[in-house]
Amino acid sequence: MGGKYRITGDAYPRMRRPRHRRRLVLAGIGAVVALGLAGWGTLQLIDVFTGGDRSASAAGHTRDCPTAKPSAVPAKALPKPAAIKVNVYNATTRSGLAKAAAEELKKRGFAIGEVGNASKEYDKKVPGAGVLLGAPAAKNGSFTVLGTQLAGTVQKTDTRKTGEVDLILGAKFKAFSTPKDATAAMTALTKPAPSPSPSC
Repeated sequence: MGGKYRITGDAYPRMRRPRHRRRLVLAGIGAVVALGLAGWGTLQLIDVFTGGDRSASAAGHTRDCPTAKPSAVPAKALPKPAAIKVNVYNATTRSGLAKAAAEELKKRGFAIGEVGNASKEYDKKVPGAGVLLGAPAAKNGSFTVLGTQLAGTVQKTDTRKTGEVDLILGAKFKAFSTPKDATAAMTALTKPAPSPSPSC
């Protein structure tokens, strides 16, 4: 072309991409890399705090553990009511209470000893349902059996050498447990309980 639009020389204008576009591309790549590293780091932290794949490990461990049947604990040996001699004493102001209680215990198979009013040590001084008094050996035998007949009794021991037990009736005594409840309580005490299965 001629005139003022004529091209002279051997230099030509260069076409360059705008720099701001390159920066955007680099920033996008950097963001993707940063997100990937953050996600990977999060998974590593989760594994550290949760112990990895415990569910799979536990499942495999369960398969390796043999199924063990619970072994029965031997039943606790308790004396029969007929082998327990009970002295019944009334520590309340209600007359005839000891006699009526003794008759009921006799119907339930207990051997009855003395029946009467409580000594001065206990007379009108038993606020609960009653007190079981006997030798230390009675704590794991006679007290347990007699306790199924009357809930809420307090157990005390003395220096006696005999196996008889004193039942001192207190102010809150109303009636013995029903025969059904007493039998259920006795069954729960004598029924063997399964031991826990071994953990693998």
